[in-house]
Amino acid sequence: MTFRTSVVQVRVDAQVVENNRPVTGLTKDDFVIFDEGTRQPLTYFGHDADPVTVLLLLDVSGSMKLYLEQMGKTARQALGQLTPQDRAGVMVFSKGTEVFHAFSNRFPEAAREIEVAVLDAKMPAGTAIHAALLDAAAEFAKAPPEGRRALLMLTDGGSLNHLITEDQAVQELSAANVVVNAIVVGKSRSVRAIAGGNPDFSPSDVFSVAQRTGGEAFRAERAGEAFAPLIARLRTRYSLAFAMPPDAKPGVFRRLRVELSPAAKRRYPKAQIRTRAGYQAGN
Repeated sequence: MTFRTSVVQVRVDAQVVENNRPVTGLTKDDFVIFDEGTRQPLTYFGHDADPVTVLLLLDVSGSMKLYLEQMGKTARQALGQLTPQDRAGVMVFSKGTEVFHAFSNRFPEAAREIEVAVLDAKMPAGTAIHAALLDAAAEFAKAPPEGRRALLMLTDGGSLNHLITEDQAVQELSAANVVVNAIVVGKSRSVRAIAGGNPDFSPSDVFSVAQRTGGEAFRAERAGEAFAPLIARLRTRYSLAFAMPPDAKPGVFRRLRVELSPAAKRRYPKAQIRTRAGYQAGN
């Protein structure tokens, strides 16, 4: 995403992990960011104090009932980790989407919506993850512009998408400055055979979408046990920003690379950084 102040700024959400554990306590001087291979000075750095806007995107297809119930039982505790400055929303999907709770800091209400989603959601049969991701990206247009933006998806990963590719979904999520995190449950249904080689249909790869937007996805046997830790990890991420180079051409994808400074690398030699691979220059 880009946003305008006196110049066009590019925001980058980053997570630093070592041995799969978040590295906290880093400072602005610990990060180095490159745009098309050229180092850029940071114009903004944020961490714990930055508000978080999170959209819970819940797969309510028939195979998900048990996992939605598990998640609902722990929703109040998980969302209780958010602060009054944060915002949470709930969107459900199968072949279509429906907003059950608009972005707000009324977290007990959001938790109740998760509990009843499996009962109240009246969605057409089928699962279309890429279309749901596009709708989720559009929903973030209603969210506060400041702070970090995260999408937390619960799904079994089985989806056949019609005319919407992963690249399109990732592009819209990147434009909205949204990081995708996913809890993948159950046994993924194989949908490749259903497509029958038709180029208009493509399967979903939730792990790829999460990686390309700078988030994380993992498999879990019990959705409820994974929910609270993933919410907690959202607060360990870092917000960075730099001024878009004046030679950036509108509509052209620009590659990003975020590294730790040499001093930080010495302190955390096995650290890995999760962030998006680039952005599309704005007008």
